Amino acid sequence: MHAPLPPTSRLALYPDGAIEGYASLFGEVDQARDMVMPGAFTQTLKQRGLRKIPMLFQHDPSEPVGVWLELVEDWRGLKARGRLIPDVSRARELLSLLKAGAIDGLSIGYRTVRGQIDPKSRVRRLYQVDLWEISIVTFPLLNGARVSAVDLHTSEPPTEKGFIRKPSL
Repeated sequence: MHAPLPPTSRLALYPDGAIEGYASLFGEVDQARDMVMPGAFTQTLKQRGLRKIPMLFQHDPSEPVGVWLELVEDWRGLKARGRLIPDVSRARELLSLLKAGAIDGLSIGYRTVRGQIDPKSRVRRLYQVDLWEISIVTFPLLNGARVSAVDLHTSEPPTEKGFIRKPSL
């Protein structure tokens, strides 16, 4: 038997606009009763590439706020690393809101390619999705989608060393 993992927050924030965290966690049921399964993003990441998956605010296509620099599936979920664009006024506002803890969610926008609903639990298991975008949001459907850290160093590149960890809920 494995020891339980601590609750995972999703996003680390750096004052220069760099962010990282998990956009999705495998095996967790969201409020829409969807559960993303390992490997669900493999095809879409190969086909779309980074520049075809925008970083948005509140899933609004008229509100791009940054770019994703890396999107990788690991054993836990879809790990994302990107940067808010400081020349975009909404991105500057988001940086302030994230620092203050006023907003702290991540959410994915996608189309289901291959999924199956469990007749007993009514949970839809997503085996393959077409990832359209990843948003910074106020209310994520997946409760664990929260900011986990703030880096106080502005002139250094993002590193784990400069983080202040927020307690998990």
